[in-house]
Amino acid sequence: MSDQLTLFHFEEGVTSFEELSHENGQTYWLESDLRIAMGYSEGAGFRKAIMRAMQACLSIGILADDNFIRNGDEYKLTRFACYLVAMNGDNKKPEVASAQVYFAALAATYATHLEHADGIDRLVIRDEVKTGEKSLSATVAERGVSGGQFGIFKDAGYRGMYNMSLKQLKQHKGLSEKSIVADHMGKAEMAAHLFRITQTEARIQSNNVNGLQQLKTVATTVGQQVRSLVEENTGQSPENLPVAEPINKVRTKIKGANKKLKKIDQSKS
Repeated sequence: MSDQLTLFHFEEGVTSFEELSHENGQTYWLESDLRIAMGYSEGAGFRKAIMRAMQACLSIGILADDNFIRNGDEYKLTRFACYLVAMNGDNKKPEVASAQVYFAALAATYATHLEHADGIDRLVIRDEVKTGEKSLSATVAERGVSGGQFGIFKDAGYRGMYNMSLKQLKQHKGLSEKSIVADHMGKAEMAAHLFRITQTEARIQSNNVNGLQQLKTVATTVGQQVRSLVEENTGQSPENLPVAEPINKVRTKIKGANKKLKKIDQSKS
């Protein structure tokens, strides 16, 4: 695929993405050059995309430091890092949308660039869900919920959001009893699930809620509120949102993208 993409924003004298690269034992791009090429006029918004890209890197078990290399006040980015940054960029910018198409074609691990971006988002949100669940578990443990009671508390949140128990939800979605529901959530559902978890903890803390029965009431109420938001914004009830590709397969595909992008630079050298 040609990298002569007209929607990239290049400085005078530069006509392609490859011309922005540098060599010093490996091929890399400077953060400042990629920021301009992707249409960001200031660094704060672009740095946010970099931080999220680094989180995605960690989510698939690859050291961020190997791909995002400190260089004074900015980063040197490998081709894989550029790919992750593009997929985490603001796709309302035509330059970012163009960069996503370009890198998706190079990586070729999904059918479309939107699937690349969606998969990476799911990985990052899934990690945030795990962190949120640990924090919520610790919070309710401090307030009288212990041992097997946490399962009862957790189920209350699912009943609020899905109008059914966790066991019933797995059956409804056609998942096995041992499946982890969050691993099969699409981006919109997983983001709503994360919101429910964080807002449940926030309400417990702000209202100083204690005891299993009161904590269950909070979990159910917040779940019902999130359910209403999902229905309003998607036109579907949460339990009827489509089941997504297992998160482990997503992780494998993004690792595959890393290998394919590495091969490009290895063949050049």
